[in-house]
Amino acid sequence: MPTTRPRHFVTETDELAQALDAAASRWPGLSRPQLLVRLALEGHHAAQRERDERRRRRLAAIHQYSGLLSGAYGPDYLDRLRDEWPA
Repeated sequence: MPTTRPRHFVTETDELAQALDAAASRWPGLSRPQLLVRLALEGHHAAQRERDERRRRRLAAIHQYSGLLSGAYGPDYLDRLRDEWPA
């Protein structure tokens, strides 16, 4: 089928064959190229979910510890610290 999109050629290794065989039982009736596309998209979605979960955990930690050290350093702390440095 004519297309302007790039085509990708993949050699079916033993490991890829196992993944495609497992995918065939999950999505019966699809050709091996269609299964390969499905697996690629599933992997992409899994990576997105993982990224989103990592981001959610980071933001939760930021919110949890936000303001924890408020008031620990006085208003002149940085100036006093710099005064201790040799000129």
